[in-house]
Amino acid sequence: MSAPLKLRRSMLFLPGSNAAMLSTAYVFKPDCIMFDLEDAVSLREKDSARLLVFHTLKLPVYSRVETVVRINSLSTPFGLTDLEAVVRAGVDVVRLPKTDTADDVHALEAEVERIETDCGRAVGSTKLMAAIESAAGVVNALAIATASKRMIGIALAGFDYVMDMQTERGDGSELFYARCAVLHAARYAKIDAFDVVFSDVNDDAGFLKEVELIKRLGFNGKSLINPRQIDLLHNAFAPTEEEVDYARRVVQAAETAESKGLGVISLGGKMIDAPIVAHARLVIARANASGLRT
Repeated sequence: MSAPLKLRRSMLFLPGSNAAMLSTAYVFKPDCIMFDLEDAVSLREKDSARLLVFHTLKLPVYSRVETVVRINSLSTPFGLTDLEAVVRAGVDVVRLPKTDTADDVHALEAEVERIETDCGRAVGSTKLMAAIESAAGVVNALAIATASKRMIGIALAGFDYVMDMQTERGDGSELFYARCAVLHAARYAKIDAFDVVFSDVNDDAGFLKEVELIKRLGFNGKSLINPRQIDLLHNAFAPTEEEVDYARRVVQAAETAESKGLGVISLGGKMIDAPIVAHARLVIARANASGLRT
């Protein structure tokens, strides 16, 4: 029996300086919560936000949801201090902003390992995620995605990317190449791919249109800036009853073939291969997490 799949459909951004949001965000049940110490925090609040996130990570309620912290770049005066605090506090994943090359990941990994060793945390337990925010990052996406065994995903950050490309957000065509490059790199590396934030929280129709696009492309999930987008996103990723019924039959056929030592899986007279079984398990995992699509 395969291990349960880890779903990362929703990654909710929270400003690290907002104590009220940090203390209650878990109630919205996103798959991941990302505490932001970078762009969402002003220069004069950097130190207080870091301390606030440090203590929030230690709250028992956050042991039941995957925690991510976007630190400041290691090239800034804040990045290394951020990293020291969140690794020692037990964060699950560190998100590195403005990742342009594999060397950026290597530098981060070396510091994380040093901190883990120093504080007694199991070496390798802190996972990494890279944010792709520039043309250089998109071009180097494959090298970035495969730079470390700690990597669990790469995320496309739309605003900085379109600025770097000297354009602006529009109908999505301006992001098509970047989305495909990031997604292919993630699939090759066998890690997750996260799509950009949809910033207009009042445009549900526009949000769902974009979600449908990135779901068809194959993204695992999307970065969010408002809790009201979580249920919309989860429902859009939820399968229909028909899809779940078929997925269960596929998994049952695979388990039956495995129990009998058969190398060939057959369902309804058709051959079933490993990618179909893997997709069926994903469909079931999504159904278990959020029910059927309404």
